[in-house]
Amino acid sequence: MHFSFWEKLGFGVLTAAWVAFGSNFVGNALIHAEPLEKAAYQVALPDAATTESASTEGNSAENALVMLASADPEQGEKVFKKCKACHSAEEGAKHKIGPNLWDVVGRAKAGTDWDGYSAALKAKGGDWTYADLDQFIAKPKDFVPKTKMSFAGIKDAADRAALLVMMRSLSAAPKPLP
Repeated sequence: MHFSFWEKLGFGVLTAAWVAFGSNFVGNALIHAEPLEKAAYQVALPDAATTESASTEGNSAENALVMLASADPEQGEKVFKKCKACHSAEEGAKHKIGPNLWDVVGRAKAGTDWDGYSAALKAKGGDWTYADLDQFIAKPKDFVPKTKMSFAGIKDAADRAALLVMMRSLSAAPKPLP
C-alpha cells in the first residue's frame, strides 16, 4: 500500500495531537497542584493597605489561639504532613533537616541537641509558647528574621490551631492550653 504525501502529513499531525492530548491528560491525572500560599511576585502596597494587611494577620493569629479548645487533632495530623519532610515527631526520633518536635510546647527555643538552629532563633530566647508557635507557624520569617526554616507558613488559623493541638499531644505530659 502506498500513502500519499498528504496522507502521511495528516497522519503525522493527528498522531502529534493525540500524543500532546494524552500527555496533558496523564500529566493532569498525576499532578495535583495546590494554590500558592504566597504570591511568586510580590507587589509593593501603599502604607494603608500594608497596615490593614498586618492587622488582619494579627487577628488571624489571635483566632488560632481562640480555636485551640475546639480544634481537631486529627486535622492537625493532616496539616502536619507538610512538616514531616523536615521534622520528626516521635519521642527519641532522630532529627531530620529540622529538629524533632517531640515535646516542643514549653521547650526552650533552639533547645535540643540539633545543631542546625539559626543564630537568630538562638538569640530569640525563651520557651515555645502556643502564641509563639502560632506566630512562627503562620510566617516563620516574620517571627524570626533570618531563620533557616524555608517554609512559607500556614495562613489558615483553623489549620494552625489543629496543628498546635496535635503538637501539644507530642509529649508524655502535654502542657495545658492557654
